[in-house]
Amino acid sequence: MPRYLVVTHETASTPELRSRVAELVAADPGAEFAILVPEHPEENFSWDGERVDVAERQAEMASAELAELAGAHIVRTSVGSSDPLDAIANELDAHPGYDAIVISTLHIGVSRWLRMDLIHQAARRFDLPVIHVETQETGRFAQR
Repeated sequence: MPRYLVVTHETASTPELRSRVAELVAADPGAEFAILVPEHPEENFSWDGERVDVAERQAEMASAELAELAGAHIVRTSVGSSDPLDAIANELDAHPGYDAIVISTLHIGVSRWLRMDLIHQAARRFDLPVIHVETQETGRFAQR
């Protein structure tokens, strides 16, 4: 059964991510998913403790929606470093055995993760297939 690491934040509850996860579930109903939400960079917030709280809410929301609306078997949710590459590396070190990484971003021109070339960097660094899900939706906590 394949194990997928879903890396998301702003796009945690978008139809594009739900649709892609549903496709993966349809291809193998035994697939397992872990959700990783990197914290937002500190400079985006002016109050103490909010970064982790926002990321935790996004992880919980993604877990509930992907389980209910996409039929995903969610095995874990976690919050990671604000640097998504570091967050992925820490997750892979702590929980080895993933078959692929699903990275969900906002669209080009808006997404900080695309500007930092996260998709290609993750594929090179972790030697795992990377499935990129790009959404057109934006929201309050954009990946900028």
